[in-house]
Amino acid sequence: MIDIRDLTLTYQGPKGPVEALKHINLHIEQGEIFGIIGRSGAGKSSLVRCINLLNRPTSGQMIVDGRDLMTLGDAQLRAARHEIGMVFQHFNLLSSRTVYDNAALPLELAGMSKAQIQERINPLLELVGLSHLADRYPAQISGGQKQRVGIARALASNPKVLLSDEATSALDPETTRSILDLLRKVNRELGVTVVLITHQMQVIKQIADRVAVIDAGEIAELGPVIDVFTRPQQAITKSLIDEIVPQELPDSVLARVQSLAAKLPAGQSGKLLRLSYAGESAYEPILSHLIRELGLDLSILHGQIDEIQEQTFGSLAVYASGDAAKIESAIAHLRDSGVVVQVVEVKA
Repeated sequence: MIDIRDLTLTYQGPKGPVEALKHINLHIEQGEIFGIIGRSGAGKSSLVRCINLLNRPTSGQMIVDGRDLMTLGDAQLRAARHEIGMVFQHFNLLSSRTVYDNAALPLELAGMSKAQIQERINPLLELVGLSHLADRYPAQISGGQKQRVGIARALASNPKVLLSDEATSALDPETTRSILDLLRKVNRELGVTVVLITHQMQVIKQIADRVAVIDAGEIAELGPVIDVFTRPQQAITKSLIDEIVPQELPDSVLARVQSLAAKLPAGQSGKLLRLSYAGESAYEPILSHLIRELGLDLSILHGQIDEIQEQTFGSLAVYASGDAAKIESAIAHLRDSGVVVQVVEVKA
């Protein structure tokens, strides 16, 4: 659906040229929910605005539904933009227009008749749960409801792609969840490809199929959300997912390891293992097997479990003590079972 090829964006800053985006290459499948995440200033909003050419790239290709938007004339580009809806962070509703009229605005500007507009807008207001508020004005509805109006307006022209630029960052957690549920509903029921820009991994975890991590204008990491959460490769990714899966163990856990190590019998070894698992490996009785078959003592010191896209994932901090060779065998067995194992060094 969307192919971004060697895309760069350079603008003139007060001290000279600034490269906002550097050789971006991404492919977004039709019908998927694709997340783009990064810190403030990383280039994520610049990138999403290149998809509909609100920001015109300096070079590269922006191919949407088989057409390179960079090669289109003004009239062709306006037509192409009808197939790319956009939801903004601050709603951008007109205060003098009702919920219905705000949602209908793109169709009015396109010259559609009142009957045609009504035929399109009424089902959309039903979809976003605002039929009963159609005659209200923006000042009379909540922030979450305003964003639902923004989503209905973005869908009015029956787009194939919906761009969401920090659409939930101004909302409270409960409202954020409801808006993300709505975006998933739009994706599933209408088949719209959703590109989601955010700085919150919690948002990515709840809704996205795949995610690209952008840092300093470059793609730092890319993959299925479950893989990025359980096997982060880059420091920026580990930093971003820390709010969901803490990357550092608490001091209390490290102190407990030191206490256990001090009590080891002569000739025995001990290692602190950080285990990350997902999917089927989460349900296997792997630790009990290690205790039974290898005769190891395993102390679970810290852990958590969660779910992404109906797949269980989580992490455990385990102190394994016993024969050194058997501990190495346990590590090998865990890795063969699909568990990511990190041996954590603990200072004495």
